[in-house]
Amino acid sequence: MDIFLQQIINGLVQGSIYALVALGYTMVYGIMGLINFAHGEVVMIGTLIAITVIGSLVQAGVPALFAGLAGMGAAVAGCMLLGWGLERVAYRPLRNAPRLTPLITAIGMSIILQNVAMIAWGRNYLTFPPILPKVDLEFAGANFTLIQVIIVVVSALTMGALLFLIYRTKLGMAMRATAQNPAVANLMGVNSNRVISAAFVIGSALGALAGIMVGTYYEIAHYQMGFMLGLKAFTAAVLGGIGNLVGAMLGGILLGIIEALGAGYIGDLTGGFLGSHYQDIFAFVVLIVVLMFKPSGLFGEKTGDRA
Repeated sequence: MDIFLQQIINGLVQGSIYALVALGYTMVYGIMGLINFAHGEVVMIGTLIAITVIGSLVQAGVPALFAGLAGMGAAVAGCMLLGWGLERVAYRPLRNAPRLTPLITAIGMSIILQNVAMIAWGRNYLTFPPILPKVDLEFAGANFTLIQVIIVVVSALTMGALLFLIYRTKLGMAMRATAQNPAVANLMGVNSNRVISAAFVIGSALGALAGIMVGTYYEIAHYQMGFMLGLKAFTAAVLGGIGNLVGAMLGGILLGIIEALGAGYIGDLTGGFLGSHYQDIFAFVVLIVVLMFKPSGLFGEKTGDRA
């Protein structure tokens, strides 16, 4: 039981990160029907910005906690600006183009951002500066850290705040109206361009927050880190039901738990052959099985093709 609880805790931490990144995918898809494959690179850029700012401030003698908050602010602001720029420059001109064109553009932007990050920060792995004390905790035989607790709590609060924004504010109402029918929303006075830009900006801010969590948790960052993280988060969004906010959250958490349990239990049964290095297998196998029986995802609704 203590091993099971340990894997559940590890899965919750990883799944909370997946969920934050998945929200960026599902917000944009729910409104535009676009899969923004450059979103993983936005997360990576946020992590590298945070490393640069925090490292510089710590070297200047600023306390680690204040340096971390400043780094978080810089990362969120930088990613929000980047998300706005991507929508304005790369996607808005192609809004009425055939579906495949924006998708190819998104993949191209992903490659461009990777190369820009490689030029700016180099090819080597970067160490994320410690901003929180390493405090070990224990519950029912399972070990975890203060950082893991903070990641889960912050993720839960952030996702709750996003749901409040979507379902209890005028901006959220405008987003839901635009997702239902952009043309009718425009006739009702909704500026669809601003709504779509807001979706990119908010999703990018969530991605930056997730990137800081990844850096704090694993203590390293790399210019290619966004590819697999983005792919996993996209998988979580599809698993939960792409376009469904609650589904993206639950899909991310479920994906993290599946990976943790698969790496822990199946890895032991196979003598370590299918251990942590092969944990990606478990997530994608489950995704394939779920989509075979429920193509719209666990919490998605079957809808017609978008115009």
